Amino acid sequence: MKKQVKVKPNSKQQKIEEAADGSLSVHLKSPPVDGKANEELIKVLAEKFDVPKSKITIKSGLSSKTKLVEIDTEQ
Repeated sequence: MKKQVKVKPNSKQQKIEEAADGSLSVHLKSPPVDGKANEELIKVLAEKFDVPKSKITIKSGLSSKTKLVEIDTEQ
């Protein structure tokens, strides 16, 4: 499953909001430095979708706030 994700780093609290079109808005505490926000994003999405972190891949937008994330939900 692929999801369009808009990341908001340096937020006060960590949360995920789902839009009507299925895209996600993810608020992260980490700053967008040295991949810290990307690591936190993968961790947060792994918890939300109940999959191991290794099943989540950032397909595009590694250095952008808008990312395309692939989540492998098949066991």
